[in-house]
Amino acid sequence: MYTDFSPKVRDLHTQVKAFLHAEVFPQWQRREEEIAANAKAGNAYVNYPLMEELKAKAKAQGLWNLFLPASAHGFGLSNLEYAPIAEMMGHQYWSAEVFNCSAPDTGNMEVLERYGTEAQKERWLKPLLAGEIRSAFAMTEPAVASSDATNIECRITRDGDDYVINGRKWYITGAAAEACKVFVLMGKTDPDNSNRHRQQSMILVPKDTPGVTIVRDMALYGFMDPPAGHPEVLFENVRVPASNLLLGEGRGFEIAQGRLGPGRIHHCMRVVGMAEAALELMCKRVVSRVAFHKPLSDQSVWRERIAKSRTLIDQTRLLVLHAAHRMDTVGNKVAAKEIAMIKVAAPNNCCKVIDWAIQAHGAGGFSQDFLLTSYYAYARHLRTADGPDEVHNNAIAKQELAPYPAALAK
Repeated sequence: MYTDFSPKVRDLHTQVKAFLHAEVFPQWQRREEEIAANAKAGNAYVNYPLMEELKAKAKAQGLWNLFLPASAHGFGLSNLEYAPIAEMMGHQYWSAEVFNCSAPDTGNMEVLERYGTEAQKERWLKPLLAGEIRSAFAMTEPAVASSDATNIECRITRDGDDYVINGRKWYITGAAAEACKVFVLMGKTDPDNSNRHRQQSMILVPKDTPGVTIVRDMALYGFMDPPAGHPEVLFENVRVPASNLLLGEGRGFEIAQGRLGPGRIHHCMRVVGMAEAALELMCKRVVSRVAFHKPLSDQSVWRERIAKSRTLIDQTRLLVLHAAHRMDTVGNKVAAKEIAMIKVAAPNNCCKVIDWAIQAHGAGGFSQDFLLTSYYAYARHLRTADGPDEVHNNAIAKQELAPYPAALAK
């Protein structure tokens, strides 16, 4: 049902897989060394040479902007066709940037393509599509429960031909990078509107605008994650032209919902790839280690965990593919329940697999000698990123319960 791809798409899958295994995956240690060297030189947030080399190679082979569905700027893949590619990239999460397919740029490019004016597209979308700059999505705030987007307190106030922005954001992925040049920022233009979902707007804020301050980078399970970072950002009397507003006042919540649907499924696709990589590491470990006079692979507890891991991964993949198929055939809004389901299932199931892989490696599982700690941090943060489990479970339950009151009233 989900693998009847065209020859063109199958060939692309094969090409991406070959590129990843030949050019990208063997380089993870060099990547770590270059990032460490940048930090030692006082330039932690400058992109590292390996990434620039790999991006040039991928672009030369046409492996570029693969995430954009039905777009003149991308390969034109559907969500379903893109899913296996995103999963392959997930084996090492940083590899998505090699193909200009990494968050938050993917979501921001989709926003600009869908909602941006021609002038906004020329200034920001064009260099983002070319991989010349990066961007950030400024939504989460430290002072409020940002899982309820109507709580956002950042103010966007009209002043003549400008808007003035005041607020504090944090965990703004990618904002610390030197290559980050623009924020897509969500704030309130009409905080007194009786419709709480019409209070918010989105606006483009160049990072070098006076009043924008990177306060500090924020750790993710102890990782500072350069060169992208996840910093706290202060906006103090930041003045930008009114033409930087996206779509119109009061349309921010609408844009956010449109942006988060594809972003959520891309995350879920990648985390399935991480779980596959973790299972592979687990299997290699247990067949090579002996404890209590026999290989770990001969001990029932590890056989049970490996069997459960395979089951969890395959269940999750099928759920993700089903959601992608629904998005392609009925649209993101109608497929909201399926998107919510994978957003809960994927990180929870994959966290369990990665956790077992860490356990199989003993002390090594917590070390820099394997990729498992970064896998776990990524998978665990997805239980809150783009909406926490609790919010998605509530949305799923509401849809399931919706028909019953009317049915009981008959």
